[in-house]
Amino acid sequence: MKRLLIAVLAMGFVTAMAQSGAAQGNPRGKTDLNLGRKMVSVEYGRPSLNGRSVSALLDRLKPGDFWRLGADTSTTFHSALNLQFGDVALPFGKYSIWVQRAEGDTWRLVFNKQVGQWGTQHDPAQDFASVPLKQTKASDSAEMVTITLTKEGEGGILAIQWGDMKLTADFKPAA
Repeated sequence: MKRLLIAVLAMGFVTAMAQSGAAQGNPRGKTDLNLGRKMVSVEYGRPSLNGRSVSALLDRLKPGDFWRLGADTSTTFHSALNLQFGDVALPFGKYSIWVQRAEGDTWRLVFNKQVGQWGTQHDPAQDFASVPLKQTKASDSAEMVTITLTKEGEGGILAIQWGDMKLTADFKPAA
């Protein structure tokens, strides 16, 4: 009887894990950057354009609105060291990250203290900091949301691309 109970519980656990993975409707992506033996990483969902225009999708956002920056569960930014984004100090740790539409067709990268929530459940009360994003037109088009971390000097660049829109933010280890 005890073995049967353990087997039933184990099957229930395996089924629950498979269903939670299946709930992620889009592929997941991850990017890592090693800064002085300490890692910075981003894990995110990768929605596709599927013939749509990125500008048509994001133009629906009004100033102050948030974009989940990916798909499914929230995008997770993790840093094992304190970072500096311009004049914003970001302590090491895990954050969900969001993009907020600002005035004048500009964008901000928002670091939120809550992680692991579904990507549409942004709680502004948990926002820790935000930094401006530089928008450029990419030389190629990315069908799926693509986030990269690349080394630049002593720090790096976080880049978000979807279609021909590219948003970037520079960062470096905090002094």
